[in-house]
Amino acid sequence: MIDRATIDKILDASNIVDVVSEFVSLRRRGVNFVGLCPFHSDKSPSFYVSPSKNICKCFSCGEGGTAVHFIMKHEQLSYIDALRYLAKKYNIDVKDREESDSEKLARGDRESMMIVNSWAEKYFVSVLHESPEGQSIGMRYCRERGFRDDIIRKFGLGYGSEERDALFKEAVRLGYRKEYLEKTGLIVTYDNGSSVDRFRGRLIFPVHTISGKVIAFGGRILKKEEKVAKYVNSPESEIYHKSNELYGIFFAKQSIMREKCCFLVEGYTDVISMHQAGLENVVASSGTALTQGQIRLIRRFTNNITVLYDGDAAGIRAALRGIDLLLEEGMNVKVVLLPDGDDPDSFARKHNAAGFVEYIRENEADFIRFKTKLMLGDAGADPIRRAGAIADIVKTVAIVPDNISRALYIKECSVLMEMSEQILLYEVNKILIEKSEKMQMPIKRNEEVLQTDSTEVNEPVALPNELPAAPKSPFEAYELTLLRYIVRYGERVLDEYVDTVTGEMTNILVAEYIAGELRVDEMFFRTPMYKLMLDEAEEHARDAGFQAVRYFLTHPDADVSRLAADLAADKYLLSKYHSRFTQFKQEEERLNHLVPYDIFAFKEACIRHDIDAIDERIKQMQEVGNADEIIALMTEKTSLNNIKKGLNKLIGERIILKM
Repeated sequence: MIDRATIDKILDASNIVDVVSEFVSLRRRGVNFVGLCPFHSDKSPSFYVSPSKNICKCFSCGEGGTAVHFIMKHEQLSYIDALRYLAKKYNIDVKDREESDSEKLARGDRESMMIVNSWAEKYFVSVLHESPEGQSIGMRYCRERGFRDDIIRKFGLGYGSEERDALFKEAVRLGYRKEYLEKTGLIVTYDNGSSVDRFRGRLIFPVHTISGKVIAFGGRILKKEEKVAKYVNSPESEIYHKSNELYGIFFAKQSIMREKCCFLVEGYTDVISMHQAGLENVVASSGTALTQGQIRLIRRFTNNITVLYDGDAAGIRAALRGIDLLLEEGMNVKVVLLPDGDDPDSFARKHNAAGFVEYIRENEADFIRFKTKLMLGDAGADPIRRAGAIADIVKTVAIVPDNISRALYIKECSVLMEMSEQILLYEVNKILIEKSEKMQMPIKRNEEVLQTDSTEVNEPVALPNELPAAPKSPFEAYELTLLRYIVRYGERVLDEYVDTVTGEMTNILVAEYIAGELRVDEMFFRTPMYKLMLDEAEEHARDAGFQAVRYFLTHPDADVSRLAADLAADKYLLSKYHSRFTQFKQEEERLNHLVPYDIFAFKEACIRHDIDAIDERIKQMQEVGNADEIIALMTEKTSLNNIKKGLNKLIGERIILKM
């Protein structure tokens, strides 16, 4: 575990823009940065990063928080592991204290699987470099492919011994549990209870997350054997979903952002050879059809993608279907057809980076133009096949989300197809209308349904702050309003008064004022977490250097810190037009009006609730004929109504003061 001083050091060093920009392409917008949200299918940038508050927030799906929260959510890490991640990033030494037995048991399956995979990567590397079998079989294959030592080390290539259960026996000897070896797919257990290594006799390619964690492996067989698959991959697991991963993304992300383009290839060796040739902005779909999750990974860094095909015509036609998804996501897609007999791996081994880039520049074609020429060429003069090809191309054009781009494609396709532009326009519009009608029908929710994209606007717009959706009490909305003042301004001076004992002028802080005002009328927050936060703010408000927002953002309770991040985020974003020509009075300048007003509103809501409860009790007493109880209840109700009238008057006065 990590001590508090080290945690503070990590949090002080963590820069939210620096952390988020490793995973999301950000651009400056005013004093903040904005990019596509990595946590949902975001087509218009809705993920805001605030350097001044050191927090991030998606105003579409609601995810966000501190740098720690971002890493926890993005990398599926625990609070402690997210701190370790940031400590490593900023070269901060972490001195652990011994974990208790209960803390060890609390570590989840995901963490255990990550630990097992991390060990397995080192094990495979050691077998490749240090064992006679690894050198004679695995390393010899690497040499034949022309892989340099630095590239082999960079990608963590390894080798799985041909021995039936070498990895399994070594893992058990070191204390790794069999269940996690099974869950990660490193071993396969048969019905009779025996276990064997999944990747025996294979060259190993570790699959990394965007942050460099090993979540899976691919293994290539190195001996020719019948009825044995050339490649074997880790199965789906809690930490590995192949539809959401791209091979090489960890090594490519910085280059993709720098070059503003991503090359997409098919296999592991394609990526490795292109890196060795000097082209690092390349990822692989690892032989699977492109998915929304994979496209979303690329879109975080660039909208420009170039797909590299070898000369295999059948493979090209099969891959065309996946490219439509790229267009639907608004990507700028180009295609490069490599010379016959070459794939990206072999072509990269024949050329340096400059030669490869020059070939791409001379031969890349817009995807729709490429598809049109390819399909019309295949159809030839056959009118039925030609009509089918044109219908297929029209569907692809209709996918393009941008109206101007779509219109230009229609114009160009009409020339290539030798067909009236009006006919093509009619067919595209027909598809768009059918799609629109389907969108208006009720949609059954499931994991495949994507959220609708948010729309950028230039007018002041109230964006959802995504606080807890289901109220835990009738007063939660009022409590959150007051809690927001506590988190943002808890240590600020709200007012000054003369101490009746000393006669000296003293001040009262926001947290103290809210807690004191509620205490006077024997009121309290009904929501336990909110009450905890108010109590802690009041307790620490006068501590030297105390800042409420920092205190709660770095709170050890993850629920508290997430809520604090929501409350610290600006609820309203104003356009440059309005902020330029209108003078807005800052909220902190009006706290002496806003805080009392919202306290009165909370008290009035509590009294209304009590009056409703009395009315219900009176009805019950009337049914049983308890006159004495009814009189007592009526007296109490009258007293509460008088208090309510006074509060309403104060609220009304405060409303006038605010205007």
